[in-house]
Amino acid sequence: MTEFLSVIEWFDATGQEIIHRIPQEGSAETKFGSQVIVRENQAAIFFRDGKGLDVLGPGRHTLSTANVPIVTKVLSLPWNFTSPFRVEVVFVNMKLFPDLKWGTAQPVAYRDAELGLVRLRAFGNYAIQIREPLVFVNALAGTMGSFLTADIKDYLRDIIISRLNDYLGEKLRTVFDLPSQYDEMGQEVHDRLSHDFQRYGINLADFFITSITPPEEVEKAIDERAQVAALGDLDKFLKMKAARALEGAGSGGGGTAGDMVGLGAGAGMGAGIGAMLPGMIFESLKGQQGAAATGAAAAAGAAAIACPACHTEVAPDTRFCSHCGESLVAGDRCEKCEAPLAPDAKFCGRCGEPVGVTERACPNCGVKVAAGARFCMECGEQVIES
Repeated sequence: MTEFLSVIEWFDATGQEIIHRIPQEGSAETKFGSQVIVRENQAAIFFRDGKGLDVLGPGRHTLSTANVPIVTKVLSLPWNFTSPFRVEVVFVNMKLFPDLKWGTAQPVAYRDAELGLVRLRAFGNYAIQIREPLVFVNALAGTMGSFLTADIKDYLRDIIISRLNDYLGEKLRTVFDLPSQYDEMGQEVHDRLSHDFQRYGINLADFFITSITPPEEVEKAIDERAQVAALGDLDKFLKMKAARALEGAGSGGGGTAGDMVGLGAGAGMGAGIGAMLPGMIFESLKGQQGAAATGAAAAAGAAAIACPACHTEVAPDTRFCSHCGESLVAGDRCEKCEAPLAPDAKFCGRCGEPVGVTERACPNCGVKVAAGARFCMECGEQVIES
């Protein structure tokens, strides 16, 4: 193509364009005195004969015989009026490109000191800035008419993931220590990446790790481990999970399967949960019944009474001694000689004392005397015959 360039400048309307070539395809003729305008956040690389001759900084630059040979159309006649002395200007955006995202596409396996083999995902962001425009153009952009951050971020992400994996493989002890080490880890990985980025003329301005997380099933196992630690007893934890599973089954809730799976995972034998759960319930009920029986026996032992005749210990609600047949019901004994009385007896069969009479009258003087008295306290008359 034949194109005369007089004023050469470029505006980045998207904020994501790193380089922009003028013309975008091939090269163009320019005339003596053409102006190249470079802004503060830009650099312009002047190419002639396919070689990058100079990097122009901010300001207005005039193309002269120092950089553009004076070639007339007559001299270009052997080339069909197309000058062989053609130029290209590549503008490079020197601003900071912030908030570029990086993250692992798939979980990466690591050896954890406490959890064993775990798979982790990592995410973060970074910021870059072009430091050596000519190196960047020759190494990455080449002859592309336009080069965006989207064209390079995947490649830079792969470099980041590679260096992060290498670092975690050397330094990672356990995932429980990671949240407190994000700043230090980010700085060390930044230092490792800086050398890689500088090879392409890029300065890694900032690098941040926002999260390193295990898959959902590992997070659930960590949560259950925390519950075991809070309860302080694996047996209590398993009983709690079994109770939740039974509660969900009884109510028809949707969480039953999750509880059962969690129970199996927590015990480390998900396949045997069907055999484990009945045994747990049986042991729990047996323990409750044993405790109830022990309490009843203790209560019975504490309230046991002794037979007044043979001193054998019997239950408190026993009416007659199972060893000697002695009556143990209060009120069924003579108040005077404590001999056993028949249920309908009116007098004691041993001493003749009236049953249920608290006092009687003296047959001589009529003074009332106690039921067990043999003589009247007033006149001395015998009240009960011997």
